[in-house]
Amino acid sequence: MAPKKAKKKTTEAGSNVFSMFEQAQIQEFKEAFTIMDQNRDGFIDKGDLRDTYAALGRLNVGNDELDEMMKEAPGPINFTIFLAMFGEKLKGTDPEETILNAFKIFDPEGKGVLRGDEIKYHLMSQADKFTEEEVNQMFTNFPLDVAGNLDYKNLCYVITHGEDKEQE
Repeated sequence: MAPKKAKKKTTEAGSNVFSMFEQAQIQEFKEAFTIMDQNRDGFIDKGDLRDTYAALGRLNVGNDELDEMMKEAPGPINFTIFLAMFGEKLKGTDPEETILNAFKIFDPEGKGVLRGDEIKYHLMSQADKFTEEEVNQMFTNFPLDVAGNLDYKNLCYVITHGEDKEQE
């Protein structure tokens, strides 16, 4: 009986996954899927992942890492499964207000920005410690302003909505 339940869950995830996203988001996911489906067979497999990493300049991806990624899928990764996987990942994201409140702990005056050097220190020394590379990547994606501050309100918006407020 257990396999039927597992199959039913996959079917349910596939059948309503399109209602989880707006049409524009679905189109963006479709474009990403098409880019990743390097061999154009309608499925993302281990070879497609390796080729995608290579296209991004990362040539040393190990088989174990690729296997772990493939294990996250309930089966062959077609576009519907791809969407369902993103839906599951995004479903776990905290609401914007919760993330903002976490940043506000470091911003008692409510300025909406944090000193870049201070946030770097906290990210690299507390709880699930970030590496220097991870912090630098964050600052590449969310550059500090001329005064060396991080606009955490915009960062929270992007985490929960997926695009920069200024681009809307």
